[in-house]
Amino acid sequence: MNRMHLVLLTAGTALALALGTSFAAPPKQKSKEIDHSEHNQGLQACAKACADCQLACDTCATHCAHKVHAGEGEHIKTLMSCQDCADACSAAAHIAARGGPFATTICQACADICGGCAKNCEAFPDDEHMKKCAEECRKCEKACREMAKHGEHAKPAKPAK
Repeated sequence: MNRMHLVLLTAGTALALALGTSFAAPPKQKSKEIDHSEHNQGLQACAKACADCQLACDTCATHCAHKVHAGEGEHIKTLMSCQDCADACSAAAHIAARGGPFATTICQACADICGGCAKNCEAFPDDEHMKKCAEECRKCEKACREMAKHGEHAKPAKPAK
């Protein structure tokens, strides 16, 4: 390449840059921006319901432990279901809050667990602790089902077989 070609190439490149163009392939079209705010609001509402339910279930588990200690053995089932529910809600709250790829999966499981825990606690309608726990479980169950229903598009791809 002689000096004249180099000068022309340099000048052409400078001109193209100044004009905002390049010799490279044209940029790809941007896909339409997707408004994720509704989905994010659902995730955050679900995370809050899960956190509230976790607190209610941990408190209720302690209440049930005292009942079992006092000789009311029928509370062992609610003690264990409240512990399981609190753990599931804690995990779901964390994953939903950060919008993780498994939020739909954990929230579907959490909804099922909350429904079972609520049913167990509802067996003691005259106990205010159990009643409050059942109410929080039902709220969480509803929020998780709503989030999972709207979050189907956010599910991770299934692994190849």
